[in-house]
Amino acid sequence: MNDNLLLVGASVGLIVIMFIVRLVVKRRSPRALNAEYFQARWKELQKMCGDKTTWPLAIIDADKLLDEALRKSRVKGKTMGERLVTAQRTLSNNDAVWFAHKLRNKLVHEDMTNLKEADVKNALIGFRQALKDLGALK
Repeated sequence: MNDNLLLVGASVGLIVIMFIVRLVVKRRSPRALNAEYFQARWKELQKMCGDKTTWPLAIIDADKLLDEALRKSRVKGKTMGERLVTAQRTLSNNDAVWFAHKLRNKLVHEDMTNLKEADVKNALIGFRQALKDLGALK
């Protein structure tokens, strides 16, 4: 009888441990992103590239979109910069993403009136590649 009780206790303990392990793994695994949602947002953002006056807004919106993808992917960090550091091994062109994010910061915190077309293109290419790396864009 004690052997049966011991066996039941061990089985219950094993089930509890397996449940806890499953919760931990599920919590840490990144979520699959809704690529259709991000694709639609990216297309809206691309429309802003046709007019030089909306280039800054396109960069700022692309940065927000990437930050949203990072958060939804459960990348750790309190700020976008911290999340980029955490995700750096996931991103295939980390330098391009940092260039893009720094350009966004300059646009928001400094008076940048003369954006170069090449800088805008490079920033958007960096953002797009990061979104692809995260599975947000196809």
